[in-house]
Amino acid sequence: MRSAQQRPGAAPADDATSRARIRDAAIRRFGAEGFGVGLRAIAADAGVSPALVLHHFGSKEGLRRACDEHVLAVIAEVKARSVTAAGPEMVMTQMAEIEQYAPLVAYQLRSVLAGGEMAKALLEDFMASARTWVADGVAAGTLRPSRDEEARVRYLTLSGYGGILGWMALDPPEDFGDLGPWLRRYMEGVGLPIMELFTEGLFTDRRMLDAYLSYVSDPPADEAQRSA
Repeated sequence: MRSAQQRPGAAPADDATSRARIRDAAIRRFGAEGFGVGLRAIAADAGVSPALVLHHFGSKEGLRRACDEHVLAVIAEVKARSVTAAGPEMVMTQMAEIEQYAPLVAYQLRSVLAGGEMAKALLEDFMASARTWVADGVAAGTLRPSRDEEARVRYLTLSGYGGILGWMALDPPEDFGDLGPWLRRYMEGVGLPIMELFTEGLFTDRRMLDAYLSYVSDPPADEAQRSA
């Protein structure tokens, strides 16, 4: 378990290897400046030589893949804990410490904005991990099952990234290298409507859903019908 002093996304004390230091330095640099930053600058941040960066990761693309994997692993861990046994207390703790996640958020935003195959891979990998924590939440009884889990995971992923990118267009961050204050503003702006929609829903009855299910040619079965 991560200690109270451990920054999310940083190497644990027992993983403070040169590889982990390089990876963490790259996440911060890529998030702050974009993916045009050179390996020499990342190596300097990590206190190693550029040759050691290549030794561990093979190339800049290899380093970026390692960053993707680490960022997604941290997110998956946090999501899994918040939708299973940890419950509301975990969510409130995460919101209180939201600035600690700023380097990971900055990295993801830079990746999606950069586009291309690496951005597509990041989104697909996020959906792959989301399938696991959503399934865990359903199994734990903290999330409702969906008629189409795959479609729900895709929607949650794309609406989540789209929402934060839209907010960024309306309220551009002052400094990607210090995204914490902006991330705090974002969460204060969207926290309540997100919690309302996720817990209470939007419509007061299910007539819209019933109308949609009668419209589609092969509607998914209701949960009651599936379990009958």
